[in-house]
Amino acid sequence: MARPDKAATVAELTGKFRDSNAAVLTEYRGLTVSQLTQLRSNIKEHATYTVVKNTLTKIAAKEAGVTAFDGQLAGPSAVVFVTGDPVEAAKGLRDFARTNPALVIKGGVLDGNPLTADEIRKLADLESREVLLAKLAGAMKASLNNAAYLFAAPLAQAVRTVEALRQKLADEAPVVAEDTAPAPEAGSPEAEAVAAE
Repeated sequence: MARPDKAATVAELTGKFRDSNAAVLTEYRGLTVSQLTQLRSNIKEHATYTVVKNTLTKIAAKEAGVTAFDGQLAGPSAVVFVTGDPVEAAKGLRDFARTNPALVIKGGVLDGNPLTADEIRKLADLESREVLLAKLAGAMKASLNNAAYLFAAPLAQAVRTVEALRQKLADEAPVVAEDTAPAPEAGSPEAEAVAAE
């Protein structure tokens, strides 16, 4: 390969390292072209699978400030550059590796932090971002409903207490009917006025 081609490849890989949320180093020895195509299609929503030359990848990783792959670039290597959801990309790799054990996950980097192969598997066991956000929204809604109930409860209790007191006072008050007024005494001016009517 000519020198300008190598420089262009290093620049392209460096750009991919910088533009990615995460990167996962794999070994693909023993996988067929059709299996690699299947892997690429499985993760294409969230990542790209790039077969790389080890020496050029070492240079590009160093230029991008990625140290997670130091000492791991040996054998036929490929890097998964994750631009979408890292959890979904890790799940795609995990699921593919279950059916195709020739795919070996060596390690990775997530937001500048190195990851081991076991940590990538744990990442794959997480729920997706959308599911976690939905659970968070549900928890927040439940908290708001509980808060609204707690704020409304004293007011509702006060209303019930006032209503109970009003009812009690209404039950205890003497009932005075207009028709049952005491009759005026005979010979009094009121009795004469009633008689005159």
